[in-house]
Amino acid sequence: MLTIGRLASYAGVTIRAVRHYHQIGLLPEPERDASGYRTYDAAAVVRLVRIRTLAEAGVPLARVRELLDADAETFAAATTGIDRQLRSQIRTLQEHRRRIARLGDGDTLAVPAEVVDYLDRLRAAGVPPIAVQAERDGWILMAARWPDAIPGMMAELFAQAEADGELAMQEEVTPDPAFVRLMDAFADAAHPVVRRLRGLVADRGWTGWTVVEKRRP
Repeated sequence: MLTIGRLASYAGVTIRAVRHYHQIGLLPEPERDASGYRTYDAAAVVRLVRIRTLAEAGVPLARVRELLDADAETFAAATTGIDRQLRSQIRTLQEHRRRIARLGDGDTLAVPAEVVDYLDRLRAAGVPPIAVQAERDGWILMAARWPDAIPGMMAELFAQAEADGELAMQEEVTPDPAFVRLMDAFADAAHPVVRRLRGLVADRGWTGWTVVEKRRP
């Protein structure tokens, strides 16, 4: 007969794991000897090794008992389902890795993929970093408001750039007054030059920044 320590050693698990399996009902608790210690037989070793093997294979503990007591057909069907779940989890983790890799130094955090290329082209064109940062944050706001519209906006922007022979910074005009005010306030805070430019625009009879309109008489 084996002590709990010897059982754990034979099965390749920790004593803590054995006690946990007792608590959740996977491993029946044995009778205690005259000294009050639990003693285990060979059957306990076999069951514990099977539990460990299933757990190491990725089977959730909640389903281990089902598989321990299953016939061959039920066991095969259950493991097929578990394998399908594991493959789904792997795909999710791979997608997380892909997104983490895209973040780089954090400059592209929350920036849609289409906008990342646009910002790279601005940098290559010699646009000052502070202007690129303001443009980046502006597109983050746009993406938060209209996430599905960003690919189309970028496609139109690049098409215009190819036609004009250069890539110019621009914001999509939107009829949403509240969002226009938000973008204007963001532009004002992005750089002091914006306020001066808005003043010059106003002197010439125009209002706005995100949406520039002729001032009404």
